[in-house]
Amino acid sequence: MTMKKNARRSIEWFGKDGKDGFHHRSWMKNQGLPHHLFDGRPVIGICNTWSELTPCNAHFRLLAERVKRGVYEKGGFPLEFPVMSLGETLMRPSTMLYRNLVSMDVEESIRANPLDGVVLLVGCDKTTPALLMGAASCDLPTIVVSGGPMLNGRFRQEEIGSGTHVWKFEDMVRAGDMSMREFMDAEACMSRSVGHCMTMGTASTMASMSESLGMALPTNAAIPAADSRRNVLAHMAGRRIVEMVEEDLAMSKILTREAFENAIRTNGAIGGSTNAVVHLLAVAGRIGVDLSLDDWDTFGQDVPCIVNLMPSGKYLMEDFYYAGGLPAVHRELGEAGLLHKDALTANGCTLWENVKDAECWNRDVIHSLSAPFKEQGGIAVLRGNLAPQGAILKPSAATESLMRHRGKAVVFEDIDDYKARVDDPDLRVDETCVLVLKGCGPKGYPGFPETGNMGLPAKLLKQGVSDMVRISDARMSGTAFGTVVLHTAPEAATGGPLALVRDGDEIELDVPARKLVLHVSEEELERRRTAWRAPKPHSERGYLKLYLDHVMQADTGADLDILTGGSGAEVPRESH
Repeated sequence: MTMKKNARRSIEWFGKDGKDGFHHRSWMKNQGLPHHLFDGRPVIGICNTWSELTPCNAHFRLLAERVKRGVYEKGGFPLEFPVMSLGETLMRPSTMLYRNLVSMDVEESIRANPLDGVVLLVGCDKTTPALLMGAASCDLPTIVVSGGPMLNGRFRQEEIGSGTHVWKFEDMVRAGDMSMREFMDAEACMSRSVGHCMTMGTASTMASMSESLGMALPTNAAIPAADSRRNVLAHMAGRRIVEMVEEDLAMSKILTREAFENAIRTNGAIGGSTNAVVHLLAVAGRIGVDLSLDDWDTFGQDVPCIVNLMPSGKYLMEDFYYAGGLPAVHRELGEAGLLHKDALTANGCTLWENVKDAECWNRDVIHSLSAPFKEQGGIAVLRGNLAPQGAILKPSAATESLMRHRGKAVVFEDIDDYKARVDDPDLRVDETCVLVLKGCGPKGYPGFPETGNMGLPAKLLKQGVSDMVRISDARMSGTAFGTVVLHTAPEAATGGPLALVRDGDEIELDVPARKLVLHVSEEELERRRTAWRAPKPHSERGYLKLYLDHVMQADTGADLDILTGGSGAEVPRESH
């Protein structure tokens, strides 16, 4: 049997004479595949996170077919395969618990199969980092196709954003400003098309990070899922991945240190989700780029927020796309010298070549750097005796008057304690207090949930209080807002300083000085530390046991320590 001679991985499966080649080709032919597809052309894996349990990704069957058209058009051989899908809206206890598991699924699926290049179909929050992490550990030519945001929500005469208005409407109901019937009426008005959250939440942020890193084609971040141009982008990505295989354009050639710095600055400019911090740290750890929590402050703190989108602003992703999308943001940053212009991207061009002619069509949505939407757009990294390994805060979503604050702690030992007591009329709390939530870090919950933006006590909402300083070892939804300190490390469940906080302790937050201080003497803290007892493990079996034994802290990306680095694309031993 005559095959094209090249170094592609798939040749090890499909290019051999004898029983092994016969075996691999014959079984594939039961799907009606013609013989010429096994002639040595690039085999492209389409890694699909489609699931009806993941509403954000429920349209991915169609998207995969569009990718296949492009692959076939350029002479490739597309093969679609499923991996575990993570849906924020349904999964318990937290999709973050399973991000690392999905990355293992992706890595092993790629390495074990005859794939020369990979297209990652991503959308809902954790599907993007999970697939990037797994693919990075293999380092094949890879391109990202995001599913796109939903169309703008519409409730009566108001545009409403997924997530952001859930928190807002819930607080209005608790404060007596919205009836339950109105609340229920708004439910069907929010999610009115296929796609993921249309706010600048984690899904939109990670789609933007993929484009900023160079792993996706230009405009990937913002095209609405229901727009026909999303299907065109998928088609073009299918064409491009075949070319990437021919060029041997592996992920490591795109995911450089400079690419991550570009992504950090972009996250500040778009007012992106705090979740991007742990996800990019984890991706960097897989591809072998030295990236630290402090880099988020170094490269992001002076970048203003220029995108007026919820939760920091008023518009939504559909408006962002019509205004020029991420290329318009990148042009602003590039002209100000805030981007590495020569960073390589998946289409073979540099980032600057892709965006130098981009235009902004609405300056109320995408501001200029000379007249930004908000002066502070990056992620503030806080340190002090309450978070010696760091904690973070999103200034663009916070209240300016609370950025320097000192108050007495009102402590909730875990999420159940919070839910049981937060609306108790007898809770000793006022607007000057600092709400503290423990037990919601990577090990504590388990799975590092989005409980950090805890709702305010009902009695304060009824008094008109709209924000308070809140501190936890949890994460926060990218659609949420408020003066919220997150990811305190080390977490309470490992005996970190957060575990030692008690009601009435004074806590000082000073964002400009990057300080988070518990004003309790070291002698008293040592007494509390001696008396502290670790919580009982959540499980002694299965993946949860593996996770609890190996998960790292938030400041390094909450990956499993056994997964950092990569296995490469070496072809596994032949089966017998």
